[in-house]
Amino acid sequence: MRTILMLLCLGLAPLAAAQVGLPSVRLPQLPPVTLPNLPATALPPGASVGELDPRRLRELRTLRIRELLRRHRDVLEADPHGDPIVRGELLALAPSPAAVQAAVAAGLSVQRELPLEGLNLRIAVLHTAGATARTLQRLQALDPAGTYDFNHIYIDSGTIAGAGAERSAPPPLPTPEPADGGPRISVGLIDSGVDASHEVFLGLTLMRHGCADQAVPAAHGTAVASLLVGRAPALHGAAPGAALYAADVFCGKPTGGAVDAVAEAFAWLARQRIAVINVSLVGPPDRLLERVVEGVVARGVLVVAAVGNDGPAAAPLYPAAWPGVVGVTGVDARGRVLVEAERGAQVKFAAPGADIAAAKAGGGYLLVRGTSFAAPIVAGLLALNLRAPETSAASEAVAALARSARDPASPRVDPAYGYGLVGAELRRQPALARLHRD
Repeated sequence: MRTILMLLCLGLAPLAAAQVGLPSVRLPQLPPVTLPNLPATALPPGASVGELDPRRLRELRTLRIRELLRRHRDVLEADPHGDPIVRGELLALAPSPAAVQAAVAAGLSVQRELPLEGLNLRIAVLHTAGATARTLQRLQALDPAGTYDFNHIYIDSGTIAGAGAERSAPPPLPTPEPADGGPRISVGLIDSGVDASHEVFLGLTLMRHGCADQAVPAAHGTAVASLLVGRAPALHGAAPGAALYAADVFCGKPTGGAVDAVAEAFAWLARQRIAVINVSLVGPPDRLLERVVEGVVARGVLVVAAVGNDGPAAAPLYPAAWPGVVGVTGVDARGRVLVEAERGAQVKFAAPGADIAAAKAGGGYLLVRGTSFAAPIVAGLLALNLRAPETSAASEAVAALARSARDPASPRVDPAYGYGLVGAELRRQPALARLHRD
């Protein structure tokens, strides 16, 4: 158990941040509550309180970030708060010609421009050979009305805990169509690459984006996608057979998960008119990504995000903590919130996030743990009731899911479970039982 917990913690990368405000899409409001204490009965069997001390979780996360920066110091560096950023890059949101001219005069170069079609936004990626943090301060002084920030790195919020047996692919099942003849159910994913050859995706519509149209399958993206739309005898997701629009923002690169790639992925999904987008990534507050998410939510899109695994007392992580985003925590097989999961008003729903099987890139199944794997269950359930972006319909989809939720700890809404537990039935899958026998 000690080894599994250590791997779990080292696999997390939530980055501490302070909360900022954005307009909401009128999601039901959480009342003020006090953070609950974690009783000893909430610990997994065989684990000690010391092993799961929230301070230890944060220390392990810090060590992981330091190792990431050490291994890729040529392309990554830390911002003043210790969060990883792309070395020498700064982002500007729709800078005016005068602002660009002033930046060039200050020694920066315009590396590239990203028109975020679908959101009516534009990002300029600036490069500096000087100290990145000091250059950002100078840019803000030159253009106080402008929106500038680092090109932060956002990282997955879960861990792969084990591997299962391989199996041959069964015949694909028919894709369910909406009973009322309405638009086909579809859902968006911003993550690492998906292994489309896995049996759970056979016969499904899978639209890719990113990586110069090259497929770069990865463990995290494949696992999350399977819990979202997977459909096979061994495992099915929350919206089995739904069309998946998957944006790979990692592409196997050390700079994967950077804000510019995540922003561009949101814009692509907005152009496709995807109504529900799952983001099992976490990071610090970022001014540009904040504006992008604000624009997506304002269009009636539900952004569903993992709240992170930095411990119950940790500062909020993003995008889950931005207003209008549906933050999701994870629970174990007994319905208890994971001890490593974050708590707070950003938690809107709880879903299975441990003791659950997911597809393994390359074939077979594995066990996963973390809020990363709870988020796609909530996203899939919401996608069943929201087929096109629309503000009032988005709010009603959240309210309807809240009415169906149950809270194992309390009849009231709280910062541990949000509106309550949903999707518990998706944990009971043949693949999980087989993994336990292997």
